[in-house]
Amino acid sequence: MRVRKITLAAVAVVAGLSLTACQNDDDGTGQSAPSATSTSSSSSSSNGGSEAAGSGSAGSDQGSGTDSGKSTAGQGPAAGTGSSEAGKTGKCRTDELEITAMDSTIGGDPDGTVAVDLKNGGGRDCTLSGHAGVDLKTNAGSLSATRTGEPADPVTLKDGETVSFGISYPINDSGGSGVRITGLVVTPPDETKSVTLAWPGGASLPVTDGSGSAVKVGPIGSAGQGG
Repeated sequence: MRVRKITLAAVAVVAGLSLTACQNDDDGTGQSAPSATSTSSSSSSSNGGSEAAGSGSAGSDQGSGTDSGKSTAGQGPAAGTGSSEAGKTGKCRTDELEITAMDSTIGGDPDGTVAVDLKNGGGRDCTLSGHAGVDLKTNAGSLSATRTGEPADPVTLKDGETVSFGISYPINDSGGSGVRITGLVVTPPDETKSVTLAWPGGASLPVTDGSGSAVKVGPIGSAGQGG
């Protein structure tokens, strides 16, 4: 019986050792798998981070190239705008014009005519459009000319060129002294600065009933057509 008990005990011990060895193997395997998984995950994460960084670097390079392109494109329209602005023709200013007046009456006409010349001396091309303002200084006060109603087309003057317009007025053949003219005031179209000139026409105007100005002004380019 003693021998049997010892044998059973030995069997139990061996079985226990085998069970322990199996458990240790299972535990090692269980721990080893997570370790491998963790390492794989870490490696994947590391690789993924590197790829992301690479993408960010590429994006930065592309962004830099795009910004450079925009900067270059921005300069193009600016240059075009500047060129367009330089190509525009501005209106003629009073200070750029040499304004003179002369008698242009043709014998036999019922009315007298004064031609006013505007010469571009501003060193650039400029444009005149419409009617100039015309006022006659008289011993009875200022008399403003009225427009003839003719079409007023724009006129572009190159530097040194001249354009004219006409002023018509009634000739004083009444035999009386009439209204004496002492000066001519001309204001170019779209300007507020005036030029005062000597009056080259007839010395006086016939006295009227004051119902309206008998002095007429034609549009720019209408010299001799102010009737």
